[in-house]
Amino acid sequence: MSFELSKKNSETIPKSAMPKLTKRHIDALPAREKEYFVWDDQLKGFGVRVYPNGGKRYVAQAFRRGKTIRVQIGRYEALPFEQAKKRARQAVAEIDDGQNPNRKRETERTSPTVAQLAERFLLEYVPVHCKPRTQVEYGHAVNRYIVPALGSTRLTALAREDVAALHHDLREKPYQANRTLGVLSKMMNLAEAWGLRSDRTNPCYHIRKYKEQKRERFLSAEELSRLGRALYEEEPLAPAAVTAFRLLLYTGARLSEIQTLKWDYIRGNRIHLPDSKTGAKTIPLNGPALEVLADAKRAEGNPYVIVGTGKGMHLTDLQKPWRRIRKAAGLDDVRIHDLRHTFASEAVMSGESLPMVGKILGHTQTQTTARYAHLADDPLQGASERIATSLKRAIAR
Repeated sequence: MSFELSKKNSETIPKSAMPKLTKRHIDALPAREKEYFVWDDQLKGFGVRVYPNGGKRYVAQAFRRGKTIRVQIGRYEALPFEQAKKRARQAVAEIDDGQNPNRKRETERTSPTVAQLAERFLLEYVPVHCKPRTQVEYGHAVNRYIVPALGSTRLTALAREDVAALHHDLREKPYQANRTLGVLSKMMNLAEAWGLRSDRTNPCYHIRKYKEQKRERFLSAEELSRLGRALYEEEPLAPAAVTAFRLLLYTGARLSEIQTLKWDYIRGNRIHLPDSKTGAKTIPLNGPALEVLADAKRAEGNPYVIVGTGKGMHLTDLQKPWRRIRKAAGLDDVRIHDLRHTFASEAVMSGESLPMVGKILGHTQTQTTARYAHLADDPLQGASERIATSLKRAIAR
């Protein structure tokens, strides 16, 4: 055992007075009038502190730049001996590397929680840097999944296994699991930027996302006929909603683009959106879309095409009328977004090029439009069938 420098109200046991430090020997250490330390002669810096009341606590210490740094490892009665040695070895290594485990522990103790970071994230970052729909999605992920699962965890203590557990718990909802992981990763990057975590310690890194099945539902000619009848029947009940659905089908626009469309954005046969999911955007208006707009009823003092119930507001709930319409049409699996897919698929099957379709839809990435590439084979298949049939007749006997 090594000596410790004498301190007030404490003693040390000389190296020659104790053999190798073991649990058995610690059990036998008696209480004295003053607390004292006993150090292991094999694992440098590992020892036990014995208090006058008989209590014992594992400790680790090392010297750094002429100063002694001592770290409390844990209570002897609560911490297994081998685990205490492992912690002591780690503490000594950190001190040798120039760190101070005591300061690290204090930092962890005073670190904000994930819930506190989430509050700052939603108040300071999201309203400034995210579009309205993204704000809603981020708020849902934070309040529904992240805070309930991890809110009480200190930021500095949040580990990859904690994030992996949250992601795994959402495995039955792969899309939501991946979106939640993305939001949490953004929060952790901001925690680093705001000095709340060390750089390059994002615990979301290297967590593999779940495979998502891309849904490409589009309506056949027979389904479109049923939808048309259902829209006609719904029109007296919800004229603004029916206008929105028809415009979505005829333009291939996104729901938010039509739902918040203002009359001022329409100039001639173009819609000029000052902002959208992909920034400023122009949507061409064809004959059927212009007819829908010509029949749409305007509300005095309301700038929106899809008039809502509130004064000067657009219609905020299109899901309720859509559920009625799709039920009447026998299309229970069809979402509003599938109207956009239907426009795109019809364009490709009619022979329009993928770049042209992507430009109409406002895609910024070519791979987004590429999901419809397989539909371009249908006209080729039809042409091949006609050619082969003609050749077969020619050689038929």
